[in-house]
Amino acid sequence: MDKLLIDQIDDILPQTQCRKCSFIGCRPYAEAIAEGRADINQCPPGGQQGIHRISELLGVPAKPLDTTYGFPRSNQVVAWIDEHLCIGCTFCIQSCPVDAIVGAAKQMHTVIADECTGCDLCVAPCPMDCIRMIPVDKEITDSVSSLVDVDRKQAAERARSRYQFRQQRLAHITQVGNKIHTEEFIQPPEDNQVSAEVRKKTIIAAALKRAAAIRVHATNESNFRKAK
Repeated sequence: MDKLLIDQIDDILPQTQCRKCSFIGCRPYAEAIAEGRADINQCPPGGQQGIHRISELLGVPAKPLDTTYGFPRSNQVVAWIDEHLCIGCTFCIQSCPVDAIVGAAKQMHTVIADECTGCDLCVAPCPMDCIRMIPVDKEITDSVSSLVDVDRKQAAERARSRYQFRQQRLAHITQVGNKIHTEEFIQPPEDNQVSAEVRKKTIIAAALKRAAAIRVHATNESNFRKAK
């Protein structure tokens, strides 16, 4: 395995760790490209610019992005959690590849916007549908990652560092055989799958909370109309 070539390809990739390329992270995708197991056009966040840079590095023809893996976004986005709906299930925390979501079991969660890579892996697991991907506003864009290449590279390096630190932390947890319950310590789904019963109870609780919120809204709306 050519480690130097893998490093060079990995440096081109955006380090969103979004898995849209069908690999579990940017580094595994870089390894697959270097070994000829994957094509150079499977990274939607990297877009056409990333494809051209990899093609130049490898000395192969560029090609259009394979949109079966997704489409590039025109704007940078980050995850946003509606904290009024969040029930503290921790599913989003477990799914975040760069530890950009903070919170505790049964407590409100929030996103560290400066560290979010926009991978959207937290959206699907949320039983309350309270996570949205929103465009980064001007202030955050200036502080996190502008459209200047050097700033994008710095953001990618920071994301890679956080991803690697998370992987080391999880490996340590596995190594010492930490079996603490999910409500006391959050472990990733790939290493400590949330039991079907726990997930079922969480989804039921989310449904009940959503139904209660709808009833309250309907009651308030009815009272408002009567008052008029």
